[in-house]
Amino acid sequence: MADYMTALLTLLQPMNFIMMYLCTLVGAVLGAIPGLSGGLGITLILPLTFAMSTELSFSMLVGMYVGGVSGSFIAAVLVGIPGSAASIATCYDGYPMTKKGKAAKALSIGITGSFIGTFISIIVATLCSTYIAEIALKLGPWEYFSLCLMAITMVVGLSNGSVFKGMTAAFLGLWLACVGTDSVTNQMRFTFNNYNLFGGINVVCLLMGTFALQQVATSYAKGNQEMPKVDEGALGGIGLTLKDFTDNIKVIVVSLFIGLWIGFLPGMGSGISNILAYGQAKKMSKHPELFGTGVDEGVWATEVSNNAGVGGAIIPMISLGIPGDATTVLLMSAMTIHGLQPGPMFIRTNPVLADLIFATVLVSAILIFVTELLTKKYFPLLLKAPYHYLYSAILMIAFMGAFSSTTSMFSVYLVLFFGLVGIVMDYFGLPMTPLMLAFILGGKIESYFRMGVSYGKGDYSLFFIRPISLIFILITVYSLFGPMIRKALKKTAQRN
Repeated sequence: MADYMTALLTLLQPMNFIMMYLCTLVGAVLGAIPGLSGGLGITLILPLTFAMSTELSFSMLVGMYVGGVSGSFIAAVLVGIPGSAASIATCYDGYPMTKKGKAAKALSIGITGSFIGTFISIIVATLCSTYIAEIALKLGPWEYFSLCLMAITMVVGLSNGSVFKGMTAAFLGLWLACVGTDSVTNQMRFTFNNYNLFGGINVVCLLMGTFALQQVATSYAKGNQEMPKVDEGALGGIGLTLKDFTDNIKVIVVSLFIGLWIGFLPGMGSGISNILAYGQAKKMSKHPELFGTGVDEGVWATEVSNNAGVGGAIIPMISLGIPGDATTVLLMSAMTIHGLQPGPMFIRTNPVLADLIFATVLVSAILIFVTELLTKKYFPLLLKAPYHYLYSAILMIAFMGAFSSTTSMFSVYLVLFFGLVGIVMDYFGLPMTPLMLAFILGGKIESYFRMGVSYGKGDYSLFFIRPISLIFILITVYSLFGPMIRKALKKTAQRN
């Protein structure tokens, strides 16, 4: 408790608090604009945090994360286009409510559901992370190798319905993680005699290219630059009563647990939890046939679950060093850049910083909840932002950020190269999350594998005979081959 109070007082220092609030607002704006996201905001401000204190840096980054997830429902409700994958299912009933003249109520449900999901999930994360980390400290390199492998394959198994595409992206990420000097033998790997690659690939360049540059290029090429008109006259009032809470309490509780669980699973994220929660709410409903026509339960389910994923995703990041979703991959990159090692020892060695992250989520959730309630009648203005100005600013920040990370033009060339790689991957439908996850965890996988083999004196069977390691490996195998087996069984059943 003393560490948490110290962290809270640090967060409430004027500079930390103001920058956190500003980043939360910017994250909400980026989350509300289709094609952009809070994750993009984190990517762009990451290089700016190099010269800042660790506390200020993570106040800004985590604030951007919370704002981005919270703001993604705005376009989904007003124009039927999700700001990000986290609010795909919100479109199903949020936009029909707007067309019925219930935009104020739909937005209020989205704002309140987002707050409930984030607030409760981060309290759970704060209480559970220490205990999970204590358990994790008792595990050996065999379990950690299997856990990292499982994290990547679980993401691969959910990659756009194609395990092959997910595996291709993951192998690319692992290959990129191998570039540089071998930490044991000191041999050069895939450097092509270029001294700029001796230290490996800069994570900032990879992020700027595959995330920022690719997103701008593909969005511009697809013509995603104009939004439909919004009826601004239907946004007055709160639109919620106590009865709205009591009538939907079951949906709220179930969606909260779905969001927490999906967020905890490595690499899953709110893009999956909001769809699963929507489906579960439909199953629980007494009138499932009305879903898709503008019912409250649909919006409650999606917005509570996708924001509950915030707390769920932070638990494995802090406790295990495994990112819970695509955005926590970026936060882990920030930790690496600041010389921190996420994982079981993180809470022990950096207790105040760990609590600062929890406190930032909590305070940001409260601030964005109040701000959104007071300003929701101005939400349509966010969708009128001229894209040609946004894209120009994003590209400028991306290139400046890459250059500032190494003060070398080679970093700028890397951004262009990885931007091209990202565009090619998008064209062929290769998912980006397995690549980023594999790149972040690639070094750990290699290190834990070598440690396990060394400690076992060349005995590879220890990866399979240790119970927890075996469980992780079985989950890994199921994640890879489960979808194929289910597909084959389904085809067989259809033939019969």
